[in-house]
Amino acid sequence: MTSETLIEVKDLNFSYGTRAILNGIDMTMRRGQVIAVMGGSGSGKTTLLRLISGAIQPTSGYVKFAGEVVHELDRDALFKLRRKMGMLFQFGALFTDLSVFDNVAFQMREHTNLPESMIRDLVLMKLHAVGLRGGHQLMPNELSGGMARRVALARSIALDPMLIMYDEPFTGLDPISLSVIGNLIRRLTDSLGMTSIVVTHDVHESLKIVDYVYFIADGVIAAEGTPKEVHESVAPFVHQFIHGEEDGPVPFHYPAQAYPKDLNLEDNIA
Repeated sequence: MTSETLIEVKDLNFSYGTRAILNGIDMTMRRGQVIAVMGGSGSGKTTLLRLISGAIQPTSGYVKFAGEVVHELDRDALFKLRRKMGMLFQFGALFTDLSVFDNVAFQMREHTNLPESMIRDLVLMKLHAVGLRGGHQLMPNELSGGMARRVALARSIALDPMLIMYDEPFTGLDPISLSVIGNLIRRLTDSLGMTSIVVTHDVHESLKIVDYVYFIADGVIAAEGTPKEVHESVAPFVHQFIHGEEDGPVPFHYPAQAYPKDLNLEDNIA
């Protein structure tokens, strides 16, 4: 694994109107690493991916990718930079009217001038890497959830990106498919020397494959560290999240007035 920094996030702030989502986020992500970004629903994890890709611009601070400040790029430069990124969406987001082969070939045909003979070899190579070379003629509606996720992964590495971002890649998968996807993320990251960012709620599967973990809560980095460090953490939020405890810093009950008052018991007693 190389020590070269691929992504630097510095004092990153983002708001939707007056609603602050991220407040002063700092991160460093290196080539060859698998990075997990965890946190509760609505904590800003997917927003962070959108800021890294340049889909939205920060309120202040910056994301620097491969030495370039993303939000300062013009349209052409941003599109060029995005060719160095891959994205695996939560449920694959395959083109339903295209075969498995054509889904993986799509980016190659759009962004390169490669001859079809070479595209064919490259597509089969990518599909072989995820174990689905034999299914290249199938349509998306013929795939299981795990197979669709693997095709989406093959498509995301079609242009040999420097970075792949995974938005909840383990959602809805059976234990076998979940383990397959996890191992593929680790293996492809190592073999291609890229960086992988995994936004996930799946603590146990993630901690098997990642190098470093960031926890986001209330718009800030609540904790960070290696899988071993976060698993042994006594920080209340991290402990609650890792062990799936019902109550803690993230309360079970939504804020409300006293229960007897809601039931008018205090008035009846008076």
